[in-house]
Amino acid sequence: MADTRYAIPFDELRLDQVELVGGKCANLGELTQAGFPVPPGFAVTTAAHDREDIGTAVEAAYAALGHRVGRTDPPVAVRSSAIAEDMPDASFAGVQDTYLWICGLDAVLDGIRRCWASFHNPEAVAYREAHGITRGGMSVAVQTMVDARVAGVMFTLNPVSGDPSSIAIDASYGLGITVVGGEVTPDSFLVSKVTREIVRRQIGAKEIEVVADPAAATTVTRDVPEELRAQPSLTDEEIGRLAELGRRVETHYGRHQDLEWAIDRHGDELFLLQSRPETVWSRKARAQPVTGDAMAMITAAMTRGAVKPKQ
Repeated sequence: MADTRYAIPFDELRLDQVELVGGKCANLGELTQAGFPVPPGFAVTTAAHDREDIGTAVEAAYAALGHRVGRTDPPVAVRSSAIAEDMPDASFAGVQDTYLWICGLDAVLDGIRRCWASFHNPEAVAYREAHGITRGGMSVAVQTMVDARVAGVMFTLNPVSGDPSSIAIDASYGLGITVVGGEVTPDSFLVSKVTREIVRRQIGAKEIEVVADPAAATTVTRDVPEELRAQPSLTDEEIGRLAELGRRVETHYGRHQDLEWAIDRHGDELFLLQSRPETVWSRKARAQPVTGDAMAMITAAMTRGAVKPKQ
């Protein structure tokens, strides 16, 4: 029997439910059920797309999420999850909207509707046309926010050379929006999957960070203290933990992954915020040189716009 619910917790979802909850939510459900450290949340299903009678379902799901994390009106990220999104041949990185640190039912409902609206924005329409995507429909992920001390992205191969024996990590202070949005020059680390050694370190400028402002229920951008900018944002132990997480996720899916992660500032707990198939080298023979077009795709994969704080 088809699932007709408008809101479904991540821990009830699997990867084969893309038509119901889109690529992002299906992956978050798959990772949750596989035991990876995914912040809890729920999917507003494709059946709810563009409907106005979703309030009761979202209210119940949001209240249940608050009960689970022990907080009334918990801060969440509201993120698009189209049917064709985060798939092996199309990532949709940056062409549809995400809203961060959303608190309260009314704000969550507004964020959901704004994500739906982004399905029709010119960038998303052009992306679907360029990739020959005809499947429509959008789900929305509502995911508990991590108050991140440091966050970033990770590829389970070298995104520049395509070397599958490496894991590449980019990291900066605060929420990962500064890294995925290209607002800072992050720290960059390359880890060998074979020896577990950190084979390259590049310390970025990291001039700013985006952090939570709990009193205002939003995020703020602030300068990183001078003394912290020259220091690595991750310890060697944290780099090792991240690399091991990347290896485990890659093994689970059986293919190279592009992940977003965060480390909580209060308990140093590592969270997996998202994982999608890597889409540049999966479509490119490794023997070919890196061309300008390939570099443009790499840049697009690593620089994800349309990530927005509460407005």
